[in-house]
Amino acid sequence: MSQKKVNLGVREVPKPLNWISFSLQHLFAMFGATILVPKLVGLSPGVALITSGLGTLAYLLITKGQIPAYLGSSFAFIAPIIAAKAAGGPGAAMIGAFMAGIAYGLIALLIQQLGTDWLMRLLPPVVVGPVIIVIGLGLASTAVNMAMYEDPGAKELVYSAKHFGVAGFTLALTIICAIFLRGFFSLIPVLIGIIGGYLFALTQGIVDFQMVLDAKWFAVPDFVFPFVDYTPSAAAVGI
Repeated sequence: MSQKKVNLGVREVPKPLNWISFSLQHLFAMFGATILVPKLVGLSPGVALITSGLGTLAYLLITKGQIPAYLGSSFAFIAPIIAAKAAGGPGAAMIGAFMAGIAYGLIALLIQQLGTDWLMRLLPPVVVGPVIIVIGLGLASTAVNMAMYEDPGAKELVYSAKHFGVAGFTLALTIICAIFLRGFFSLIPVLIGIIGGYLFALTQGIVDFQMVLDAKWFAVPDFVFPFVDYTPSAAAVGI
């Protein structure tokens, strides 16, 4: 049985061109989720970008750069955020996100002191794998709607073969690159797919730069102070 050649070792520092390519692929791959998640739950993408950047910088400082990673939005929190917003508004959702951060910090301290064996016993791959699959399947309808309609957020959906064609071309290009390319290019199929899909979208006339041209160079996001707006019911106060 032949072993697959390792293109980049764990402790190997890539060449500048490779390093830039890997960084851009990671940026674009994570950027979509960091923007999409707040849009799906009705929160500000600008706030998500700022908190994502600050969280990433804090993570790199705490780990002293030993584990390079990007902290972005998680699709696993979509349902809890929607529920928290429905119960107490955006401020309640922010409280929930803050408490989730506290829980992450406590678990990180436990891992630092006790290692990872207890966590692997608590959440083995056979448990984590199906959870990730369920999250992906739950979001599949959103991805299909965004690929098939001109405006997936409109009240009346208008099917667009052009949008579906661009989405299909991008997906096919990414899969082909991941399967058939070798060496360095086999490591950046997502970046190649994004660039190729964007260029194809330009030829189809569905890229609009007007919002970019009209946007301000500097703007303050709509920050929401974490709070819980709880008003006791009449039954709770004994009336």
